[in-house]
Formats: sequence, structure tokens, C-alpha cells
Amino acid sequence: MTNPFENENLSYLALVNDEGQYSLWPAFAEVPAGWTVATGPADRETCLTHVTANWTDMRPKSLVAAMSAAA
Repeated sequence: MTNPFENENLSYLALVNDEGQYSLWPAFAEVPAGWTVATGPADRETCLTHVTANWTDMRPKSLVAAMSAAA
């Protein structure tokens, strides 16, 4: 059985959660609670490009806010 997260022939979604974290997700699978579609369905490379372009800070938004408040 192949891993659906690494299959170049499938359609994907780029998901984002409230913390600004992204996930590559197979389009055939139900979007998990707490996540929304940021782009797609599209090919894997398009979704990965979207994630790379938009997820430039790996810290969750709540951590960024807490660090800013403490500064």
C-alpha cells in the first residue's frame, strides 16, 4: 500500500488551522476538525508550493502573540 501523502498522482489540499500551521492533505480524505482548506484541490507540487510560500514562521500564532506581549 502506498502512502497517500507521497503519491504524486493524487489530488491534494493545503490545510491551515487557527494557529497558522499548515498540512498537506489528500483531497479524497475528510478535512479534520479545526482545519480549513487554504488551497486546492490541486496537484501535490502546487499545494506544497502554497505551504512553502505561506508558512514562513513555524511558531504557532499563540506563541508569537505571547512572545510579543512579553517583549
